[in-house]
Amino acid sequence: MFEWIYEPQAWIALLTLTALEIVLGIDNIIFISILVSRLPEKLRQKARTIGLALAMVTRIALLLVLAWIMKLVEPLFTVLAQEISGRDLILILGGLFLLAKSTLEISNSLEGAEEDATAGKAAAGFMMILVQIAILDIVFSLDSVITAVGMADHVPVMVIAIVIAVGVMMMSAKAIGDFVDRHPSIKMLALSFLVLVGVALIGEGFDMHIPKGYIYFAMAFSFSVEMLNLRMRAKKAAPAPVALKKRYSQE
Repeated sequence: MFEWIYEPQAWIALLTLTALEIVLGIDNIIFISILVSRLPEKLRQKARTIGLALAMVTRIALLLVLAWIMKLVEPLFTVLAQEISGRDLILILGGLFLLAKSTLEISNSLEGAEEDATAGKAAAGFMMILVQIAILDIVFSLDSVITAVGMADHVPVMVIAIVIAVGVMMMSAKAIGDFVDRHPSIKMLALSFLVLVGVALIGEGFDMHIPKGYIYFAMAFSFSVEMLNLRMRAKKAAPAPVALKKRYSQE
């Protein structure tokens, strides 16, 4: 079971897979951060932790049923000469759910939907958000596990990589969530990313392979431009130096 410890290839696979799991988990963190932003402040960290813990449990559970995952590629039915497997169905339904949820969040942000303040509604909202996180965890975990299976030969290596990645995600989730909450334009950009991910999932479900490198490059480029915009707006909003104020007052 532990013979992989003496294999250099296994350690390389562990490091590479951990990095990939963290990258693949970025969209999961963004989705969780946006969902929990609708909860009262005292419940947000709890929801983040439980949501990411669910992601870890789901991914490890899927790894332990690898035989079942491999069967998901077998066609279930055909639509317009396109064979649809169990994996395809999960990706399509997950993509549609992500599209619908992201669109709804964008609509609520633009219309300024009011937050529920009562304790009863907060508790109900907390459970509903956990259910939504669990649904998306299945979709994101399926993608993550398929990546892990393709990169590593040892199940323990995959499990360790997932645990490390989720641990890193847990430590960074609050900082990412707070940053998104402070900057509405970043939240809108993140929701747009999720729309893009939803479309990519649906495309994958219909065997239209979209290289993830293109998607992540588009996200990184858009995020870089928005960071420049934030810096420019902060610079314009900064108070003028005292020397300039005195000179203008004298004039």
